[in-house]
Amino acid sequence: MTFPADVALREGPRHQQLGLLIARVTAWAWRRYLVRASAIVGALIVWHLLSANKVNFLISFENIPTPVVVFKQFCVLLGTQEFYIHIGVSLERIAIAFTSASIFGIGIGIFMGRSRLMFDIMMPYIEILRPIPAVAWIPLAILIFPTEESSIIYITFLGTFFPVVLNTVHGVEQTPEALVRAAKSLGAGTRSILWHVILPGALPSIMAGLAIGMGVAWFSLLAGEIISGQYGIGYFTWNSYTLIEYPNIIIGMLTIGGLGTLSTYLVKQASKPALRWQEHKE
Repeated sequence: MTFPADVALREGPRHQQLGLLIARVTAWAWRRYLVRASAIVGALIVWHLLSANKVNFLISFENIPTPVVVFKQFCVLLGTQEFYIHIGVSLERIAIAFTSASIFGIGIGIFMGRSRLMFDIMMPYIEILRPIPAVAWIPLAILIFPTEESSIIYITFLGTFFPVVLNTVHGVEQTPEALVRAAKSLGAGTRSILWHVILPGALPSIMAGLAIGMGVAWFSLLAGEIISGQYGIGYFTWNSYTLIEYPNIIIGMLTIGGLGTLSTYLVKQASKPALRWQEHKE
């Protein structure tokens, strides 16, 4: 079935085609975001009904504040300096740990992917250490690092490192060996092959590892802040629980979710210029 708009889009004047294309893209975007906004509004309505009526069936909502109460408290916190300090400290820790883990993870992953000896040496350590949860690292981190700040950053570093290194290894291994041999036959050296063949082929997997690593980094950071921190959004959330400030607990959780979503989005956006070659390939 052919719609008049589709016929006009194919056969009309160029400016008319452009206008119809923009209209269709805009309508699609509105439908997409309308569905997402509706899902969020629906969740808020359900939350309000359960909390306002103090439903206690399987899950107790007797002590859970309503969205209205949480929003009012959030507006109060926005006027305090301490709330921004907690957010700033967490962001600084994430930036340091994520950057360091990305550099080491990508570097080691490339060596592991290209060298069987390096793979056999490093993989047993990764497989043994990777399943250890962030909370289990906290006592050791406190013992081996001189300050609580460095121990928190170390725990966050580990959370990022393993997804990055494993995805890098996978990406390097998936690079077609025929391309490497072709580059060698054309006289390319080891450095040129690494830069122009292996890295571009592994980039999609590396970028996926960075996005996953950012999410795990927030999880690991919060575990460290809850146990040994004095500042940070994780510490703010846990301290609110100890002080029985229930609205602040939810505010801390939602802030963590928002910051984690935003930082992961920024990582994905930053990776797009490096993956433009895929668009040309398609």
